[in-house]
Order: sequence, then structure tokens, then C-alpha cells
Amino acid sequence: MFNFRKGFYADIRIEDRFTTDINYKNGVAEECRELQEKKAFLRVFDGKMWYYASTDNVNDLQRELDDLYDYACEDENVYDNPAIAILEVNKDCVMRFEKDCVKDVPLAKKRAFVEETLAKFSSEYSSLVVGAYVDRYSVYEFYSSKGAEIKYDFQTAGAVFSMSFASGEENFSDSVQKSGVRYEDIKLSDAEIKKFVEDCENVLLNAKKLETPGVYPVVLAPIVTGVFAHESFGHKSEADFMLGDETLAREWQMGKKVASELLSIVDSGAYEGSGYVPYDDEGTKSTYTYLIRDGVLSGRLHSAATAAYLGEKLTGNARATNCGFEPIVRMTTTVIKGGSSTVEELIGGIKHGYYIKNCKHGSGMSTFTIAPNAAYEIKDGKIGDPVKIAVLTGNVFETLGDIDGVANDETVLTFVTGGCGKMEQFPLNVGMGGPHIRVRKMNVQ
Repeated sequence: MFNFRKGFYADIRIEDRFTTDINYKNGVAEECRELQEKKAFLRVFDGKMWYYASTDNVNDLQRELDDLYDYACEDENVYDNPAIAILEVNKDCVMRFEKDCVKDVPLAKKRAFVEETLAKFSSEYSSLVVGAYVDRYSVYEFYSSKGAEIKYDFQTAGAVFSMSFASGEENFSDSVQKSGVRYEDIKLSDAEIKKFVEDCENVLLNAKKLETPGVYPVVLAPIVTGVFAHESFGHKSEADFMLGDETLAREWQMGKKVASELLSIVDSGAYEGSGYVPYDDEGTKSTYTYLIRDGVLSGRLHSAATAAYLGEKLTGNARATNCGFEPIVRMTTTVIKGGSSTVEELIGGIKHGYYIKNCKHGSGMSTFTIAPNAAYEIKDGKIGDPVKIAVLTGNVFETLGDIDGVANDETVLTFVTGGCGKMEQFPLNVGMGGPHIRVRKMNVQ
């Protein structure tokens, strides 16, 4: 298909992306659009430097490629470079979503779905209801001068409904999201909507102040477990952070015990959902990478450059937000694996602590923070009243060691809004999840 010159390594990735965005605010449509765009990203390596080009002129990619060659210097030994020698040569076609493609669902049907669902969200305490529908269908192609030829598709669909509540001086906002890989996955039942509204009203009217900030046992729900795994440990596992950093290299020695033996964390693009990536943006097949296995540091996430530098295997984690960027080391779907306990056993073992149902956001590397949105007090092994908690904080490795309960309800979550940010690349579609987990002590503020 392309004329690759000898003496250089080159690859080309192409994405044909379809998206739908529908947004309503208090019953009024603010956005309703479909967009189709096709772009390509080209790379040439001459043994010393990478040369890049991004273009939406996908009908003249050979000219773009030839222009990059003209900047580079031929090297007959370029394939001996460790970062090039390690690259896989895969030939595959993985088209999973053509028969249930969101492109085939009429825009009017999607809009009616949002309107009909929004009408079911009501509360005497709410003055603002926002609804959004988002979908995406992408077809990726990848070609390299080593002979790789890959084609696969990706799809997500989801709806997010948010409500703002007020009573006197008290305010509370929350949202419910239903996402999947097909349009039929995203419908909210009347019972789900009713429970969401009732839970929000309960927090608004009954949440009490945290009487005594301090260190407490906590139970994290799967969404919070996923955020914790992604923010506090997933980013630390991205190997480009370790290049040239001897301190990190010593801290992150393979085989080192870094967590409770109850804890295992994996990252894989093979999970169905928003982090699905059967091949990364360097043509590497997705793997199932244990970052922690039974409390022991077992792996990290790689591009070809980082794997070659550290002498480790490829993991399929060289990713770019879109064809406007070069691939860098990024997570796919990061999950804390389920254990053997029940949720009731985790909660039942706490005399006084807190249950964190969901969160606004999280961040961290060596020290992490999680900002809860809805949280509840645990007293004598039972969930009690909602409580206002501003933030949970802690040292990552200390907290990993303090996990003393892992439930058997592992959940993998798909998201259609937001995404992961790193360097200038945001938002990247990722997945995350896990079971309920119990941490014997966390700093609750």
C-alpha cells in the first residue's frame, strides 16, 4: 500500500472517527451534532531522530511520508536499533462492532432517548437537570515498514444525567452514567433513576459534618477503587517516568513487596469498554499485564522505547489521544482484581469508619488525594447517615499495604465523558475498575 524506503523505519496510523454529542439543560437542547473525521499520523526514524507529521489529507499519505524521508538521513542498520528491533510485526483485522454500529442509529432516536429519560428525573429540591448522550465509532489502521498491517474498530456509547439540589443553604450535585459498547447497553431503568434521586435527596437533607478529622478505616466502592488504582498506581506504572531517574528505578524494582498480599492490579487493552485497545499505536498486541500480583511489584507499562531501555517486554501501552499526537506510554483499562470477601463482610468488620460511594476526582503519584462526592458513616458494621468529607489522602505505598479486605464483586467500568490526561494529551479513553476494598487506615478530612 505504501512505498517504504530502505534505511529507515516508518509507520502510519489512520483513524476514521464518527462521534455524536447531544446535550440538554433543563429540557432545552444546547448541542445536537454528528461528526465524521479522518486523520493520519506518520513517523519516520533514521536511527537518531524521529520525524512526525499529522494530516487530514489521507488521500496523499505517500507524499507526506516522502517529505519526512527527505528530512531524515538513511541508516542501513536502523532496524538494529533496540527500540525498532523490539517492535512487533502483526497482521490482523478485528472488526467487532460493524453489525451494531452507533452510526446506524438515527440521530432523532438518540435525541428522543435523552428527552424521554430526562423527563423522569425530578425532585422538589432540584432546579437544574442536565443530560448528555455521547457515542463514538472509530476504525483504526496501522502500517509499518517492518510489514505490520492492522485494522480494528472501537466503539462506546453512553448517557450521563446530572442534577443539582438545594435546600436552604445546603447544596449537592451528582450524576449517574450508563455506558457500554452498544447503544442498547445504556438505558436506565425507572428503578435506577428513582434510587439515584432518593440517594441524592438523602445526602442533601441528612449529610452531617465530619466531626473529627483523622485516620479511619474506609471501604471504597468500585468506582472509587478504580480511580484509586488509576491515579495512585497506574500512572506510577508508566515506564517513561523512570527513564534516567535512578531513584525511581530503585523504588520500582521488580519482585519487591509493595502492597498487601490481598492486592493484585492489572492493565489490559483486551477488556471490553472505553479502554479497549487490541493493538496499541505502535502495532503491539495487547497484553494482560500484572502491575502488582499478590502484593508484589510484577510489571510496568511500556512503549517500544521504554521496554528497550529497561530490557523488558512490550505491553501494548504506546497510545496517543488521536492522530494529532505521537504515542506515549499510557494506561488502557486498569483494574484491581476481585478477592474472596463479600461487601457485607468488609463493612461488618468496621466499628467506626466511612463508606465512600463515589468521588468527584482523584490525583496523585507518591501521595494521592480522592475527593468524595457521596460518603456515609459506618457504625458497628452498618452503613449509617451520609457525611461530608472533603478529601481522603495518603502515601500510595503505605495505603497499598493497609488494604485488608477485597470483595468478590470486581466491576470494570466504561466512561464516555472525560478521560485521562498526560502531558499535553487529553482526553484519552481509558477504563478502570475493581471490587469494593477495605483500607484499615486512611486520612479522612
